[in-house]
Amino acid sequence: MNEYIKNDPWRIIEERFLPERVRAAESLFSIGNGAMGQRGNFEETYTGETLQGSYIGGVYYPDKTRVGWWKNGYPEYFAKVLNSAFWIGIRVRVNGVEIDLAKLKVKDYYHELDMKQGTLSRSFTVEVPQAGDVRIESTRFVSMKRTELGAIRYSITALDSDTQAEICPYIDADVRNEDANYNEKFWEFVSNTPLSVTMKTLKTGFGVCWAMENVLDGATFDNRTEGELVMQCTTVPLKKGEACTLYKYVGICSSLNHAQDRLAEAAADVAREARGAGFDTLLAEQVQAWAEKWAGCDIVIEGDDQAQQGIRYCIFMLLQTYTGKDSRLNIGPKGFTGEKYGGSTYWDTEAYCIPFYLATQGEEVARQLLIYRYNQLDKAIENAAKLGFRDGAALYPMVTMNGEECHNEWEITFEEIHRNGSIAFAIYNYIRYTGEQKYLADYGLEVLIGIARFWAQRANFSPEKNKYVILGVTGPNEYENNVNNNWFTNYIARWCMEYALEAAWWVRENSPADWERIKAKRFFNLETEGRQWAAIIENIHLPEDKQAGIFLQQDGYMDKEQILVEDLDPAERPLNQKWSWDRILRSCFIKQADVLQGIYYFQNRFSPEQIERNFRFYEARTVHESSLSPCVHSILAAKIGDMDKAYELYLRAARLDLDDYNRENEEGCHITSMAGSWLSVVEGFGGMRADGGHLSFTTSLPPNWKAFAYKIIYRGRIVNVRVSTSGTEVTLDSGEPLEITVNGEPRLIK
Repeated sequence: MNEYIKNDPWRIIEERFLPERVRAAESLFSIGNGAMGQRGNFEETYTGETLQGSYIGGVYYPDKTRVGWWKNGYPEYFAKVLNSAFWIGIRVRVNGVEIDLAKLKVKDYYHELDMKQGTLSRSFTVEVPQAGDVRIESTRFVSMKRTELGAIRYSITALDSDTQAEICPYIDADVRNEDANYNEKFWEFVSNTPLSVTMKTLKTGFGVCWAMENVLDGATFDNRTEGELVMQCTTVPLKKGEACTLYKYVGICSSLNHAQDRLAEAAADVAREARGAGFDTLLAEQVQAWAEKWAGCDIVIEGDDQAQQGIRYCIFMLLQTYTGKDSRLNIGPKGFTGEKYGGSTYWDTEAYCIPFYLATQGEEVARQLLIYRYNQLDKAIENAAKLGFRDGAALYPMVTMNGEECHNEWEITFEEIHRNGSIAFAIYNYIRYTGEQKYLADYGLEVLIGIARFWAQRANFSPEKNKYVILGVTGPNEYENNVNNNWFTNYIARWCMEYALEAAWWVRENSPADWERIKAKRFFNLETEGRQWAAIIENIHLPEDKQAGIFLQQDGYMDKEQILVEDLDPAERPLNQKWSWDRILRSCFIKQADVLQGIYYFQNRFSPEQIERNFRFYEARTVHESSLSPCVHSILAAKIGDMDKAYELYLRAARLDLDDYNRENEEGCHITSMAGSWLSVVEGFGGMRADGGHLSFTTSLPPNWKAFAYKIIYRGRIVNVRVSTSGTEVTLDSGEPLEITVNGEPRLIK
């Protein structure tokens, strides 16, 4: 456990000011509301090491690709979620001395993220020359109810003597992305008023306006406008022991939701309405909004405070990153906590996040994520065509904002094609959970046809093996590139074609009008293409080591020197920071679940003995240097009854960022993998499965837990599950009676 972060079931707390930890804390203490987010930066000036970050969902810039040499098919840009105007800024000078924690002595430091109500608070005392100790207290949030609003309460108290303070709330739109490939500035100035600034992105033309209203009793503000910086300043007396409190309300409106010529007016309206409501009312709205969110998705763990804090932190971050209200938005791997990975969409959404939103936020929220991909199908076909595929074959991008591929590492962009399989699996997962088979006719079949066409063209027949093979790929384990016949890739390719055929027959039989529409729109001939897919399905090469009784990672994997993770010197970890890439590629070590990812997806296709043999073999060789890895291993460990390993890997997944396992917190938090922590509890220890329209639970309790409980939304019902030393209790909060299975026994809940 990270001793730096205090253990608390509902709060993330740091009680020491350590300059070397500031950037990491800025990531951990990020706040958001699905539409925008803000890193845990200080409001006042800070001249130490920092990454000021404020991000708006859906507003991005196509940053020109930077590579050593160009390859045909490379994307021309990497899409970046933009670092936008620093709206929380409040410059404070006491007795003429600027409050700057990098320069003044800091006492009694306290920083708190309240996950129950979505607020960030901070308090500290600083020694100010000739003024003595000064106390600062602040609380801020981005509103879950008014999603274009940020609000701050900021108080200053002189503890030792009467003095005065100059207080200047400001908005600074002169910002850059730290990860810009060519150090470009992505914004251009449009206009300002004494209380607002409007900017526009270069190339993409997104407009955003930030407008503020500031309230401080008895104070009169002077306006200072300098292009991209707008500021209001006032000087107030500070009487010893009396607090002076500023309220800052900021409206943030983008051209995603408003006409470009109305942005300033719209943002000003948001700020004025917030000022009229007052901070206490806005805070009460925030508390209520978060209470409603937590009511449907909290996980309660009794007897293990570390595990409790970890899972709530993961759920909190997921809820404030994506709300499902806007189908144009998706979930970036870092959410609103940092710039790494560009804030774009990866296959993480389909593999890990959709099950969480489906079971906690309802069918419609998860459906939005699927429709996001449907809306980008034609772009996926274009992406495949750039690589030489034809006739409507679709390759979904590894990284995207608008459907275009924008990832530019060849071994990922061209070879990590299993992402197509996860998008198809998400459709299947959604339908088996909801029972909404009609989704195939409305949207799903078109996507499945495009994906199946890709696999049919990507596979080729090998006369030597007398099998279809898929060559030159990178599996989920990115520590091996350009391999042949990665088991997971071949297996999911075969399954995608199976499922596309099954879906096509269902639509043909059950929705004739949609069938005719889809056939005409996608130029689809079931008989001709179906025969081709069936031949590959029947005869695709799936590497296997029969002597060891395992599915083989890829052709030639056993040629590698078989060293186990337990034999590694801890000083050499993580490998991606200690070893050369050449050494990593030649090793047997696995970055993340690969064969086990496929077994996790299709557990009911494998025997318990197959699952255990493969788990034991690959777990011993997996270094878990991807955030997406521990949760899959935890779920499978619980399935085979290895509770010590399941718990160890659950804790690593749930506290990955809080304990900074991979030593990269300052880059941002691992948002998409946080959904895997939820899966570790609900599908791992909770054993929840929804196959064939039947809900079942096969539960297990970690040794040091007294009990755990969670809720899921299932087909219009709210189901409560509680697992304790006394057994498993499943009850129905609302909805029609439901037949379920609990640890092998049928039950009827109502």
